[in-house]
Amino acid sequence: MSTLLSVIIPNHNGSAFIEACLKALFSARPRPFEVIVVDDCSTDNSIELINRFPCRLIRLDRQEGASKARNTGAGNSLGNALFFIDVDCVVQDDTILHAIHAFDRNKEHVIGGSYTPIAFDDTFFSTFQSIFINYSELRRPEPDYIAGHALVIGRDNFQRSGGFPEDFGPVMEDVEFSHRLRRSGQRLRMDKAILVRHIFNYNLGTSLSNAFRKSKYWIAYSIGNRDLMADSGTASIELKFTVFCASLLWFFFLCLIISPDTFYLAGMSIVFAFDLVVSRSLIRAFFREKGRAFGIKAALYYAVVYPLAVAAGGAAGVAYYVQARRKAA
Repeated sequence: MSTLLSVIIPNHNGSAFIEACLKALFSARPRPFEVIVVDDCSTDNSIELINRFPCRLIRLDRQEGASKARNTGAGNSLGNALFFIDVDCVVQDDTILHAIHAFDRNKEHVIGGSYTPIAFDDTFFSTFQSIFINYSELRRPEPDYIAGHALVIGRDNFQRSGGFPEDFGPVMEDVEFSHRLRRSGQRLRMDKAILVRHIFNYNLGTSLSNAFRKSKYWIAYSIGNRDLMADSGTASIELKFTVFCASLLWFFFLCLIISPDTFYLAGMSIVFAFDLVVSRSLIRAFFREKGRAFGIKAALYYAVVYPLAVAAGGAAGVAYYVQARRKAA
């Protein structure tokens, strides 16, 4: 049986992205078998924009989140393979072709892709995030999870799995879905050819805010899942080591201000050097994708500033987990 690929896109107030997302899908060769947009009660002009394209539009009666939208799209699909992407993702000319070929080769597996190294909006903070995610998600051929921004799965396989969790907290629904699939014996595989360009529109504030938010919910989930120190995608051992090193770095820096001493300066240098060695593969990716000036700036941002937001989010995640447990008791 030939592969009929249904692309499923959850949308909630995605008017800033939906036109670029759909335009790329209908320009791809081959075109997907069908494109289903499930609108989660948008209040912007998303519906007007979606109706300009020959896709299937399903409108939810009330806002219920991305999981419900994805499951609704899958339940109404007619293809034998599902390709989940997000509304702020733009496929490449060959993304659909690679997704079909990957499914043809691995019909019983769940297949993941990632972001292109260069973001759709190629600014420093957006492309920093895109390279970081591309590197983190594709470094292991059999990952801990597959993100919902580029996930291919057989329709029958998806229906047997029960779909994305609809009564779950924000952000981590694709991680829970992946872990549940793995526990049931499913194999997850990454395909480096399946890439989408993400529209971040990040500046310093939104970059750090995103790091804080993702870290908060990731830590809360990981405590409950008892895999806090797992080497999992962007929550890698490398990032955890970088957060530890950055904490020491800023501690030595404050000590140096209070009491100028070469000991603290030496400590900062040693910690920074250790971190760069451990994170050398990601640092090389920064240099490889955008050159020396970007690489230096990205390495400094990753080692010194970015971990502060991750650490703060982690602390908030612990508090969030404790509060959730108290409510449940």
